[in-house]
Amino acid sequence: MTGSGAATDENAVHDAADLLLEVYRTGQPIEPLSPRYPEAGVEFAYRVQQAQVEQWVRNGEVIKGHKVGLASRAIQRQMGVGQPDFGHLTGRMFHLEHQPIPSGIFLQPRIEPEIAFVLGKPLTGPGVTVADAVRAVDFVLPALEVVDSRIRDWKIGIVDTIADNASSGGVILGSKPMSLNAVDLRLAGCTLHMDGALVATGAGGAVLGSPINALVWLANTVGPLGVTLEPGHVVLPGSMTRAFAVGPGQSVVANIGGIGSVTAIFDEEGES
Repeated sequence: MTGSGAATDENAVHDAADLLLEVYRTGQPIEPLSPRYPEAGVEFAYRVQQAQVEQWVRNGEVIKGHKVGLASRAIQRQMGVGQPDFGHLTGRMFHLEHQPIPSGIFLQPRIEPEIAFVLGKPLTGPGVTVADAVRAVDFVLPALEVVDSRIRDWKIGIVDTIADNASSGGVILGSKPMSLNAVDLRLAGCTLHMDGALVATGAGGAVLGSPINALVWLANTVGPLGVTLEPGHVVLPGSMTRAFAVGPGQSVVANIGGIGSVTAIFDEEGES
């Protein structure tokens, strides 16, 4: 697009980004973006996401990794979308396990169990293979991801969730690293307990056939955009079960076979 059309398009990107950034300030979700920008597609949505990321970085936030969203059929069916997406993880999103997480920082949170990759080498697409991805991983950790939406009532399509940083909210990592050589990611089973009750089971194979495939997809998707997955960065490849609503005072435990467990505790309403 050139001329006034390009300017109009750029204005729309920043307008959409400002709408989403305002939600972080006000705590008031907005209506879906899709009807407001009916011609918007995936490329537009990622530009909206990037505009927010650039603002966060200007404000002093640090990119600590990326997430792959919508990587399992269960999540795609739940969210009503049909393809993976990615988002950015910043330092403020990370919370310590077994320590109270302020419930008030989220709007309409849901929680998912994942296997987190921590990179030891840079990974740059396109052309990344499974072998490349395996060599780049330093270790894995059990993880819980809090997904959250700035879109009212989770009425999202693919454009909405991509623009909204892939519905990112928070990350809780386990503290015992495990070598990738010690576990078969496809067969790693998962149980998810909330307040002591079993709510779901899953396996790594639910995540694009294997979580490592999600890492490959991510590297090859962000590479053409000029993004390298950096050493030390955390990559969340996608959920092993569907997402569950979580609220004040709840505790959540994910046990992942061969890797370990991770616990998230949410404080009571009003605590900080």
